[in-house]
Amino acid sequence: MPESPADPLVIAPNLKRRLSGVTATVVRLIPVQARTIAIRATGPGLPPEVPHIPLIRAALMPRDRWRVWHARRNTEMALGLILRHLLRRKYRLLFTSAAQRRHTGFTKWLIRQQDALVATSDKAARYLDRPATVVMHGVDTDIFQPPADKATLRRELGLDPDAVLIGCFGRVRAQKGVDLLVRAGLRLLPDRPRVQIVFTGRITPDNRAFADELLEEIRSAGLEDRIRFLGELPWDQVVRHYQALDLFAAPARWEGFGLTPLEAMACGVPAVAARVGAYETLIRDGVTGSLVPPDDLDALTEALRHWLDDDAARAAAGRAARDHVATNHAIEGEARALVEIYNELLARP
Repeated sequence: MPESPADPLVIAPNLKRRLSGVTATVVRLIPVQARTIAIRATGPGLPPEVPHIPLIRAALMPRDRWRVWHARRNTEMALGLILRHLLRRKYRLLFTSAAQRRHTGFTKWLIRQQDALVATSDKAARYLDRPATVVMHGVDTDIFQPPADKATLRRELGLDPDAVLIGCFGRVRAQKGVDLLVRAGLRLLPDRPRVQIVFTGRITPDNRAFADELLEEIRSAGLEDRIRFLGELPWDQVVRHYQALDLFAAPARWEGFGLTPLEAMACGVPAVAARVGAYETLIRDGVTGSLVPPDDLDALTEALRHWLDDDAARAAAGRAARDHVATNHAIEGEARALVEIYNELLARP
């Protein structure tokens, strides 16, 4: 049984107010972990349903026992070091890395100060200079699940109940391959009047020109009513939009882990994704969706064409996708693996 919530054994900082992949991980994972260990998040902008404590309290924990500080960003690793060495708090330091790229010198130094490391994939582990335990992300299959009535849901969301709907969720930028999906849509949609594409996610000022160029291409093709950017949505609305889809696309040029196809598949939606991040591990090519080479517009277009033009195959892939996630990628497995690491750190002399 977990310890008293008033005396958490594990603190998971989230030092970023806006929704990001890391924030989404904290928000969905902490409530599940809290069933078996006294864990609390800390940081700005956390929703009320996430068990959390003020940052000042995390910084002033009693020195009566060791606790775990589970960081997922450089800033959080640095703060953990400050708490332990300057404020003399008894924190074991744990860092989870999803990055699949060479780390900077400062990041390498921070990583060397950690007591233990977790990587979200085998690829991410290879970029760490020290041994790491691989714990892949999971999905809460009670939250991400097929809707009871997709047509009714779409009407509530202001979406066409009769459309074949493709979705792509995440910040609007070139790294996510948003331009590739738009241009695939410009090729496919004129001959497929039922097909529509929706994007959700924030457009930051530095990506405004990138988005405006795509919007102009869409307007020039007369498809502004069928390729739409919905902006940044509240988390519960993002979940509902996943459930409204027929097909998900993740044509990223690079990715750390990449949770969005997994969330879509949990909702019974097949996914087409580039071979980046952990997508090759998550998607069964030809069964729960398709994998294509990164930055390959022709391959992306053909993969989308296959699923759009075969309603029966798309529906079967959606059912297989849900079963695959429920069997292999439920969030409870991720939570258990991390709690085992916490307990090992807490038991160290």
